[in-house]
Amino acid sequence: MNRPYRRWAGLALALAVVATLPLARTEQAQAAPAYAPGLAPASVSYGHPAGRSVKGQFLSYNDFHGAIDPPGGSGAAVNGVPAGGVEYLATYLKRLRSEASREGRSTITVGAGDLIGASPLVSAAFHDEPTIELMNEIGLQVSSVGNHEFDEGVDELIRLQRGGCHPTDGCQDGDGFGGAKFSYLAANTINKKTGLPILPPIDIKFVGGVPVGFVGLTLEGTAGIVNPAGIRNVRFADEVETANKWSKVLKAFGVKAQVLLVHEGGQQNASAEVPVPGVSDCANFTGPIVTIVKGLNPEFGVVASGHTHRFYSCTLPNSAGTSVVTSAGTNGQLVTDIDYTLDRRTGKFATIAAKNVVVENGVADGKGGWLKDATGVYLKNPETVDLKAKKVADKYRTAVAPIANRVVGSITGDIVRTAGANGESPLGDVIADAQLAYTQDSTAQIALMNPGGIRADFDAENSAGGEADGQITYGEAFTVQPFNNLVVTQTFTGAQLKEVLEQQFAGYAGQSTQKILQVSKGLTYSWNSTAPLGSRVSDLTLNGTAIDPATSYRVTTNDFLANGGDGFSTLTLGTDRTTAPGFDIDALVAYLGAGTPVTPGPANRITKTG
Repeated sequence: MNRPYRRWAGLALALAVVATLPLARTEQAQAAPAYAPGLAPASVSYGHPAGRSVKGQFLSYNDFHGAIDPPGGSGAAVNGVPAGGVEYLATYLKRLRSEASREGRSTITVGAGDLIGASPLVSAAFHDEPTIELMNEIGLQVSSVGNHEFDEGVDELIRLQRGGCHPTDGCQDGDGFGGAKFSYLAANTINKKTGLPILPPIDIKFVGGVPVGFVGLTLEGTAGIVNPAGIRNVRFADEVETANKWSKVLKAFGVKAQVLLVHEGGQQNASAEVPVPGVSDCANFTGPIVTIVKGLNPEFGVVASGHTHRFYSCTLPNSAGTSVVTSAGTNGQLVTDIDYTLDRRTGKFATIAAKNVVVENGVADGKGGWLKDATGVYLKNPETVDLKAKKVADKYRTAVAPIANRVVGSITGDIVRTAGANGESPLGDVIADAQLAYTQDSTAQIALMNPGGIRADFDAENSAGGEADGQITYGEAFTVQPFNNLVVTQTFTGAQLKEVLEQQFAGYAGQSTQKILQVSKGLTYSWNSTAPLGSRVSDLTLNGTAIDPATSYRVTTNDFLANGGDGFSTLTLGTDRTTAPGFDIDALVAYLGAGTPVTPGPANRITKTG
């Protein structure tokens, strides 16, 4: 059992008791400047320290998603700058730590969830062990969990923290797996039986002898966006209530400088005044994190957030002061550099300043791809490659290359996941059609696909393995559908099918946000956003014939949806469930390789009338 998990096992009962004790009211922080989000990097000063100050630095990133290789296609650059790749991330972390050290600052490196999950094949093929090993290598010390940490269930997350071989696939790389050397924090992921968090809720680090506390949690809505099968025994508690409870515990132990690592966030919004927000801006900021921060105890001077895959650096009001709130985008393309001072006498934050730094990584070709030399090898900037991180990454790149570079089919042109006003995308059509074709033996008539499960576009000109234009490799297909969901077919009445489609709209039957399912060929319908909830779907037909509410239909989905994921509770009511061999990626691969090149879906099966 590794150190972080062993420490939590011993402290769990004591912390649970302390958390229930009546604690003194949290005192207000020193007065802070008025809340004024703007275009300058976020900073806040609580006045001159009453005693000697201690300097420190947090380096933060979030939503890494196993992005060991630099992202490709449209995601290759951040505001026009090519960025990402773990050996470059490692270099920038070391540089920033070195700069801080020269200024007398000690560094703590933190994460805000989704380090793993929805990962490219180089990590996912090994159950994200490569990413955990690389996080160890590049010096991550503490991170919150995110929703994707639960993609393979609670037990698998605990294995990644504690170490040990995978219960089914073993240690595929042949050299064992020691688990995370950093602490995963899961304050609001509560075991239903014990009432305790499944992993540590808090961590404490000392900076110049002054304690700094960390609380880590995922968004309360995690249960609705991961496969229910893996989280049956846990619940996800309210973010603000949980953060403040553990804040009081930290304060009871004398820890008054606190950092919240939370896997929930917001976004900047472009405007005429700010058409392209900068990586450290806070332009026209909105999102759930605003409400969360507003309710936090004032001890939370820093909030490192995530989930929305956006970059920002803001000052936002908390319950009695101001917090600096940050996010470093996604895929390791940015690092948030947070410099701060602590008042040694009071133990509180005195000043905090944050900015995002782009992890530049090489030479772009201007089309979202990467230049090659005469031998076809991708050009990289050797001055920005960390050799130790590269050695770990290359071990897994070599191991997965024969699988990842295998050509499985071809496309006639780019197929994108971007949906039109009707909520339908060309790639969504293709994936739904692939799952329908894959389950014909189960007499499937209709297939539905959740848009959140489509993680990338198909780029006809991308050539990760040296394949010709239009050819698609297994690795590229896996990047589009990386979850290894099962493909299941169930029987529903026409009335139940319509109810499923009504559940696409926020505010109906517990749905939190609008999620338009992608539909297979032959199924058509209209929807009107101005109609009453529960009555927005009309003209529902299959192959030109109106869906009969009393007739039974065979409907294919992935098991995430079939188990009620994304709020589609009606999909749990199906009967005569059959499960296809393999996974959803196998359905897509079979469709890509079935014959002629695949064309983009028409994206005209759904009609928005208002």
